[in-house]
Amino acid sequence: MKISHLRLKGMSCASCAYAIEHSIQGVAGVVACNVNFATEQATVQYDSKRTDLNIIQEAVANAGYAAQPMPTLGVGEEDAEKAVRKAEQRELMQKLVVGAIVSGLLVIGMLPSMTGLNLPWIPIWLHHPWVQLGLATPVQFWCGKVFFVNAWKAFKRHTADMNTLVALGTGVAFLYSLYVAVFPGFLLAQGLQPEVYFETAAVIITLILLGRLLENQARGRTSEAIRQLMGLQAKTARVIRAGEEIDLPLENVIVGDVILVRPGEKIPVDGNVIQGSSAVDESMVSGEPIPVKKQVGDEVIGATINKTGSFKFRASRVGKDTVLAQIVKLVQAAQGSKAPIQKLADQLTGWFVPSVIAIAIATFIIWFNTMGNLTLAMLTTVGVLIIACPCALGLATPTAIMVGTGKGAENGILIKEARSLELAHKLQTIVLDKTGTLTAGKPTVTDYATVKGTAHSNEIKLLRLAAAVERKSEHPLAEAIVQYAQSQGVKFPLPDVYNFEAVVGMGVQGVVSDQLVQIGAQRWMDSLEIDTTPLQSQRQAWEAAAKTTAWIAVDGHIEGLISIADALKPSAIEAVRALQKMKLEVVMLTGDNRQTAAAIACEAGVKRVFAEVRPDQKAAQIKSLQAEGKIVAMVGDGINDSPALAQADIGIAIGVGADVAIAASDLTLISGDLRSIVTAIQLSHATIRNIRQNLFFAFIYNIAGIPIAAGILYPLSGWLLNPMIAGAAMAFSSVSVVTNALRLRNFKPPTTA
Repeated sequence: MKISHLRLKGMSCASCAYAIEHSIQGVAGVVACNVNFATEQATVQYDSKRTDLNIIQEAVANAGYAAQPMPTLGVGEEDAEKAVRKAEQRELMQKLVVGAIVSGLLVIGMLPSMTGLNLPWIPIWLHHPWVQLGLATPVQFWCGKVFFVNAWKAFKRHTADMNTLVALGTGVAFLYSLYVAVFPGFLLAQGLQPEVYFETAAVIITLILLGRLLENQARGRTSEAIRQLMGLQAKTARVIRAGEEIDLPLENVIVGDVILVRPGEKIPVDGNVIQGSSAVDESMVSGEPIPVKKQVGDEVIGATINKTGSFKFRASRVGKDTVLAQIVKLVQAAQGSKAPIQKLADQLTGWFVPSVIAIAIATFIIWFNTMGNLTLAMLTTVGVLIIACPCALGLATPTAIMVGTGKGAENGILIKEARSLELAHKLQTIVLDKTGTLTAGKPTVTDYATVKGTAHSNEIKLLRLAAAVERKSEHPLAEAIVQYAQSQGVKFPLPDVYNFEAVVGMGVQGVVSDQLVQIGAQRWMDSLEIDTTPLQSQRQAWEAAAKTTAWIAVDGHIEGLISIADALKPSAIEAVRALQKMKLEVVMLTGDNRQTAAAIACEAGVKRVFAEVRPDQKAAQIKSLQAEGKIVAMVGDGINDSPALAQADIGIAIGVGADVAIAASDLTLISGDLRSIVTAIQLSHATIRNIRQNLFFAFIYNIAGIPIAAGILYPLSGWLLNPMIAGAAMAFSSVSVVTNALRLRNFKPPTTA
């Protein structure tokens, strides 16, 4: 099974998207197809043994449109979409200017008859039908050419779209006026005034072109998040080859190159630090404003900014393989996906235009039969055809999804598809894996105490001795003690250690400054007959909290005690509290023993715990929660979390975790900050609220607009909707929906404190 993304050309409304989707789905071997009007792209899943991309493209061409494989924006590549959109806007602007000037002249020429006033400053010839015809023709057939061409294409494939409505509406007004100009006597014989409506057709076309221009500009801003990400790339890299520093274009950098980065420069590609250290601003990809310290061995991400020191790193991923390129790919895929809430709009779009045409025909017949007034019947028919707008329905959901997924990327949340963004606001239970999700995933010193009144009661001096010995060990607990010493201000370099020995299962020892330093477990101290009474109460309290303890003895006397645990992430307690405030049930899932799990859960504020769960049982636990009727999200970071992430209604992967976990998830938190879960849910609420507003506006507009245009108020008040006003309303209905969607750009992550 293969999935391809196609860039579409020639779409003008949601009905076009429906027609393309229907055509592609008719190709043998196509399993699923999603056409997104807002992004102008199609996502096609098909059996490559039964069909191929050429056949699918041919089906699109037969439907009257064009499709090309959509390239993934990679580092160093130009954003062609922006150039295409600018060219479209230039053409629209040219036609709009011509249409506006001609329409202005036509309206001025008709003012005396429209107002019933004597306006001597208006030349009488400007009102002449043949002058009006000469002025209106370029607008009708040059400015409005696209409507007639696309309407003819739709007719040939036995469908109808928005172009059909505009072509019929303006065509009826133009042809009626042409008939009046050529045979005015026929209407006079019927007792009717031979009024022409060339200005109506011209103004309608101009207003719709204005609406399309504004819509085009607004829709261009919905992809702003991607363009901002791509625009932040470095253009060159300072590569060290054969001992020389060379500035190379980004596309010439290869995996394995050693690259030098100085303070204030952008990191060109992904890699690992091999020399030096610095603090790097990763906010553009993680959403976190605080610079991250980087040392030898640490990973750096392309397009992030080096803040302080210089360092060298070895390139590990370049071009389309970089983290930034993958983020862009995910965001593009999400923006092109379709949310379930859009199904209703898609179903309505399929029969919308034919229904409007039927209503327009019925309107003409009713008014002509009841009133015998051809002009009245013509005006109401044109009004119905022009005011109806399937574009607003088609844009309501995808524009909000585009902005929402882009906003997620800005805040370090990668959303795989629209379904996940829609479903997130319905979540009832959040399941958090313990190790690496709630906790940091590595041992950390949590407590430290010394025996008072001894020769080594000075905490820093004793910690320096302990760190010197532990630095000789490769054990993870030893690394935790050395890092803790650094954080507490212990001076480096550490003193030399002699006669170092690691006692398996017990601890380590060595001679530092002629003093025997021993660090280890209680049972080792007992075997050495070292009295641990002075700090026994602390040990018991810490171990009751599921922490590992290590004694520090100097020359056979207990001097201190250290506790080590996989500590909670700084954001964990705050995130759990915020989720609970949102009325969400928070559950912890872990393979650890019940005592350790209970201690961590108590500290984090989690009330429900599943402990001693094997990796192959995690998915079953998610199933059991779903069996309770709950919509469940699973948050994890490891390979063993992948089945549970896939089983959950929404899988949320910690971005610093395993690639397979990220692949199995629906959302990825790049920074690993659990508060991003709160942001994702709040963003889902904001996006769905925006979609509902858009759908409401679109439905109400058509439900109210079509009957008014049909003249429902005329028998009661004598008021009739001018087709020009109908054209303006239609033009701006789509603009209003897109503009409302753009309000999501103002979304800010909620404060969780």
